[in-house]
Amino acid sequence: MVGLASLLDLPPLADDLVGVEDALRRSVETGDPFLTEVAGHLIAAGGKRLRPALALAAAYAAGPEACERPAPKAVVMGGVSVELVHLGSLYHDDVMDEALTRRGVESVNARWGNLVAILAGDFLLARASEIAATLGTEVAGLLAATIADLCEGQVRELTKIFDVGRSEQAYLEAIEGKTAALMSASCRIGALTACLPRPSVDALTAYGQRLGMVFQIVDDVLRAMAGAPDLQGLLGAPLDNDTMNRARDVVRSNGAIGVALRVASEYAADAAKALDVLDDNAGVNALRSLPRALVEGVPV
Repeated sequence: MVGLASLLDLPPLADDLVGVEDALRRSVETGDPFLTEVAGHLIAAGGKRLRPALALAAAYAAGPEACERPAPKAVVMGGVSVELVHLGSLYHDDVMDEALTRRGVESVNARWGNLVAILAGDFLLARASEIAATLGTEVAGLLAATIADLCEGQVRELTKIFDVGRSEQAYLEAIEGKTAALMSASCRIGALTACLPRPSVDALTAYGQRLGMVFQIVDDVLRAMAGAPDLQGLLGAPLDNDTMNRARDVVRSNGAIGVALRVASEYAADAAKALDVLDDNAGVNALRSLPRALVEGVPV
């Protein structure tokens, strides 16, 4: 992931992410070997673990000493809970998208069928909620609200699927309920489990929301349809490889990428500004550099 290196430079993060990985695997172990295999399928496939990294980095923002020592167990488990929500949403997304692969391996729905994938996704969300309940009522309530936000964001996406007339505002509202909601929750849970002062918790929450907007915008084409009539004729249905390549050529030639990156840059600046209430330290500085690194990492 472009920009994640700015977090990986934090001294304790690599070891803490190993702890997250171990806890993730343990969290899906059950008395049923089949369920354990299915629930752990994408965990074994690996991943960037950006959301747990954000939870950990938010905890490091507590001060210089926090940047040099391992995160408390509560912070690690907070990171596990948000990653389980992310994974559960991927299981469900792959069913809706009829995806055949995920993270370089066969998707759960392709390998075991849609019903198994849906139930396994539900299991991961339930495990996430169970872990959150051990971290306090505020964390539990936050995670439950975040899962609801993810569902609402997905519904917004489904109601506009293949709609070439979808407005920019509708797009922003959809990603705010999906990507941004979970990244915001990741930062907030990291701050809460690290017992940061309330102003710092709120600042990191705002940062995570804006970072999520940056993250999704740089991964999407924001205004291509409004500025490219030729593109509208290519969209409105699933894309085969030839159509996808032609659509990509149109996007690259009509200036839409530059417009999208300007919008992402505004969110990146807002994200960095949200951290102004925190004292500078390695954790805060790493978080501050991440949104801009995401924008600058997009080839144009």
